Amino acid sequence: MSFDEEWSQVRSETAAMRLNSVPAEGGGGGGGGATDYKVTSADLKAIGNEAQELYHWFERDAFHAGAQTDAAAKSLDGDGFQTGSAMWTMWDMWRDQAETLISACAHIHNHLEDTVTSHTNHEEVLITNFSMATIDEHFK
Repeated sequence: MSFDEEWSQVRSETAAMRLNSVPAEGGGGGGGGATDYKVTSADLKAIGNEAQELYHWFERDAFHAGAQTDAAAKSLDGDGFQTGSAMWTMWDMWRDQAETLISACAHIHNHLEDTVTSHTNHEEVLITNFSMATIDEHFK
């Protein structure tokens, strides 16, 4: 499937999605309502897993041309072509951008993993600390 076909498919799928709208309180002007967003731990975990998968794929495949670029650049430089140094400039830029993307994927994955774990821990604390039995004790 080409990029254009895939992009068209994604756009048509997302066009069918709808956000849950809640009317604004007070009936005041503004012409719109607040939007109720809900993100579950499963959603966050899935996004984090996708970021981790992209990280591993890109880490594996982003730098395989390095040795060939080195050989080609040295050969071109040796023959007096300025293209060799241009290849090095291009390779340095690509490597920097690839490392930035890899780092961003790791950051996204780690942040979302931490968010899911933190949320789970907070939920456990709330459940433990605010059980109905505990609340009922304060109203007797």
